[in-house]
Amino acid sequence: MAALTTADSAANGLLSFLPSSPITAFTVLLLVTLIIPPIFERLRLPGLVGLLAAGVILGPSVLGLLDPAGDVETLLSDVGKIYLMFVAGLEIDLKDFKRTRNRSLGFGFTTFTVPLVAGMLLSRAFGFDWIAAVLIGSLLASHTLLAYPIVMRLGVTKEPSVTATVGATIFTDIGALLVLAMCVAAQAGEFSAQTVVAQLLMLGVFATAVLVGIDWVGKQYFRRNGDREGNQFLFVLAAVFLAAVGSQLINVDKIVGAFLAGLAVNDVVGSGPVKEKVEFVGGVLFIPFFFVCMGLLLDLQVLMESMTTNLAFTLALTGTLVLSKFLAALATKPFYRYSWTQVLTMWSLSMPQVAATLAAALVGLQQGIISGLEFNAVIVMMLVTSVAGPLLTARYAGRLMAPKLPRVESDSLWFDYGAAPESRQDSTITGPFTVVVPIYNPVTQRYLIEMAALLASHEGGYVIPVTVARAHVHMDDPNLLSTLGQCRQLLQKAETLSQEFKAQAYSVLRIDDDVSEGITRTAREQNASLILLGWSRRGLRAKLFGTLVDEVFWSSHCPVVVARLLTEPTEMRRILVPMKTITPQAVRTARFAQVFADTHHATVTLLHVRDRYTLDDQIKAIETALTKMMANGPQISWNLITTSGDSPAEVILETAQTHDMIVLRSMRRRTAGGLAVSDVTHQVIDEATCSLVLFGEPHT
Repeated sequence: MAALTTADSAANGLLSFLPSSPITAFTVLLLVTLIIPPIFERLRLPGLVGLLAAGVILGPSVLGLLDPAGDVETLLSDVGKIYLMFVAGLEIDLKDFKRTRNRSLGFGFTTFTVPLVAGMLLSRAFGFDWIAAVLIGSLLASHTLLAYPIVMRLGVTKEPSVTATVGATIFTDIGALLVLAMCVAAQAGEFSAQTVVAQLLMLGVFATAVLVGIDWVGKQYFRRNGDREGNQFLFVLAAVFLAAVGSQLINVDKIVGAFLAGLAVNDVVGSGPVKEKVEFVGGVLFIPFFFVCMGLLLDLQVLMESMTTNLAFTLALTGTLVLSKFLAALATKPFYRYSWTQVLTMWSLSMPQVAATLAAALVGLQQGIISGLEFNAVIVMMLVTSVAGPLLTARYAGRLMAPKLPRVESDSLWFDYGAAPESRQDSTITGPFTVVVPIYNPVTQRYLIEMAALLASHEGGYVIPVTVARAHVHMDDPNLLSTLGQCRQLLQKAETLSQEFKAQAYSVLRIDDDVSEGITRTAREQNASLILLGWSRRGLRAKLFGTLVDEVFWSSHCPVVVARLLTEPTEMRRILVPMKTITPQAVRTARFAQVFADTHHATVTLLHVRDRYTLDDQIKAIETALTKMMANGPQISWNLITTSGDSPAEVILETAQTHDMIVLRSMRRRTAGGLAVSDVTHQVIDEATCSLVLFGEPHT
């Protein structure tokens, strides 16, 4: 005890040198968010666990560096809570919900009602009053799709049981938030039949106004402002916080308005770069801040009491959640004829409790409905389910269906997306295949033109080097004239290189207000089959505000290849293509590698890193499908490696050491619960020492 007191005194002495200002608190939160999650992820623990632990250590129960009642901490906690529920609504696809409405409502009703009733009975058995019992029951009723990235990686997002679970999230989250609103009203002494009806009517009007109003206003605003992503981003933020303020005006907690705003904004922004930036800002800043501030509210003494004297309730709460979620999934089995694997997948997906649960628990604590003991028990339940749920999903979701080889285009149409080739007046053009190569870096120009020429010659097409000069108000501006001269020199060199590699080239010099739009518009005008880009800069600013590569990916009508070429393409004899699932997108990525290898007699290695829970029969089916896929394309030398490993990225990087180039599929990530999920592609890009190619498809 004396040693602990001495340590506390030393810590207090050290902290006394820090200035007491909001900037200090904000800086500490930034450092924690930057350092802690990667450390815990290396330990195979969720990053949010590290953020909570950091909050406990920095909070009043240990160091006292951050104050849960401080202005900065309170503001960022509220903003993070709002953003967390907004992202939860933003990630729900209403179109998918409409397609699976009956199944989603059926499972949503059972996975909401069964845990709600079970939680109420448990709470009453432990002596809680009715308001607290109903609130605790509602905490068990919702769920967070924390394991959704896993089913995306496994390629089973369209499986009926998965779509039903995703659609059920709308029912459970809205239901839990409604129950929360009723509990808060009852705690304030405003609960009666008349007030309940009035509250529900106001909530119905408010929900309609948010869902319809934001949708209509947003589409009008976006239409009038064109593609100005900055204004669109600000509109989204304004819509979220206006909805949060509006919900408070009708005596409903702000997280209800934030969730509804997420549903409304989803239809406005679609799955474009604005949505990615909105989720990025939340996942990097506000939501991690919220989890750290949640940790500030955890008292070590109370937490230890939850694990000792209150251990029975903590274990019972967690066990009740796990069992009730399983019974809810089991109840749907006879109605929809689900298999046991589907039932277990639905159970594991609906088990994690993060977004709505934590936000509602915090409101209950602030309103005095539950005490610190119950709040800490909820935190323990969240930690257990956030770890166990994804592990079980990885085990069961991989068994949902045997892989089937999707219908693949012929090898000469691997680049075709259904658009009929436009008639051309130039008779010298020998085929419809065109590769648009933006030229803006003389250092990488030669390798890009060489790769484009190889592909164009193989497909009987031609290369279109393009340079884009930024427009000026005056077309005789000296800076513009100088830029045009430099562009012509680059294009002349590109044409010479194309002729060197025996490919026809038709240069395009364009003046445009935006470089990325100039590239994609040229590609559309020329009916391009492929856009070949050089590697772009990276870093925080690039991720936050977008890069030329990102913008071309999102707006192009045809596939986009982003290449980091470290040597001449003809010297790339060994090409590695990681293949996780058999999807049309993955098949076209492999076909690109196959065609490129055929241009200079290279070999292709398909690498499949198996999951530890994947059955041997499924592995054989994947290998058979991959063999059939390769047989449909150019006849080249290739081999298949099937191996296992806990870290696919590390396996890919180790295998790449004996290869000249890696071909990866560019896949947009979605976050579950607001925290970024580790991405294999990003790790490979950061650590690979050989040439790299990202193959991305039109964003449709």
